[in-house]
Amino acid sequence: MEEIVFVTHNPGKIEFAKKEFSEINWKLYEYELEEPRSEDIQYISKYKVEEAYRLVKKPCISLDCGFWIDALGGFPKAFVNFALDTIGIEGILRLMEGKENRTCKFTECLSYYDGKELRQFMGGHEGKLATQILGQDTKQKWSDLWYIYKPYGYEKTLAQMTEEERENRIPYRSVDSMTVFAKWYRENK
Repeated sequence: MEEIVFVTHNPGKIEFAKKEFSEINWKLYEYELEEPRSEDIQYISKYKVEEAYRLVKKPCISLDCGFWIDALGGFPKAFVNFALDTIGIEGILRLMEGKENRTCKFTECLSYYDGKELRQFMGGHEGKLATQILGQDTKQKWSDLWYIYKPYGYEKTLAQMTEEERENRIPYRSVDSMTVFAKWYRENK
């Protein structure tokens, strides 16, 4: 069984990877990779997967996400962790007070690097922001944004949804980078 190292400090991401790829032996390497300051998630993901490969010398993936809120000019963009560490989801909701346009989206880039070949797979998920923090904690949670993000076509936040609802979300306006990578990997490796 092939082994791919997922260098992350986010256990929710590794849980998702295990579900998507039962035939892969996932090795979690918990390490906070350096994150360059950039609004370009492809650049950030590439930088981090190459750093991860230098650490472990095995095929690696890195998954980076950005979060764009239309009414805030795109804020926080690729600076999600910084926004969550400073103002948190409470601060994001305060910034959105009185705003009618609650459209937002996640964009994601999964980078795979085996020491020779770098491949990048993009994904995105449209939705809207809740007006308050809603839902329960779950081990699949990637981010506190799950408490305020409602996927397109739903009136529930990700944190309010059951695991089955999250897995069977309407695919319209949603492309998952892990799923795109899994398809490529099965066809090419």
